[in-house]
Amino acid sequence: MFKKGSKLYSILFNKCPRCHEGDFMEENNILKFKNAFKMKENCSKCNLKYMMEPSFYYGAMYVTYALTVGISIITFIISTLVFKLSLLESFIPIVVVLILTAPFSLRFSRIIWINIFVHFDKKFTKNEQ
Repeated sequence: MFKKGSKLYSILFNKCPRCHEGDFMEENNILKFKNAFKMKENCSKCNLKYMMEPSFYYGAMYVTYALTVGISIITFIISTLVFKLSLLESFIPIVVVLILTAPFSLRFSRIIWINIFVHFDKKFTKNEQ
């Protein structure tokens, strides 16, 4: 499931969607905010151009929306069922969780978006060259 060649491997380990060897983002540590959202222009291994066309990542907004809706629903269910908060009281934990997970959802949405369009190709891996 998390082996090289799967979409999850590329998404979770910040790897190029085509070769799964080069890094997608400049910084692997998401907590270093200075470079946490800077993407590389090309893959260092297979030379895939990450910005395929102008405004390519505008579609990642839909992925971000889906991630934040999912996070909001999970937080709402936990806050109402586990902590017995009312409808209005449950909005506070939802806002807090969305603020805390914003860097993750923004970063993951871009790599999920490119993985929709670019598929793994074994001929670009280190073993085949």
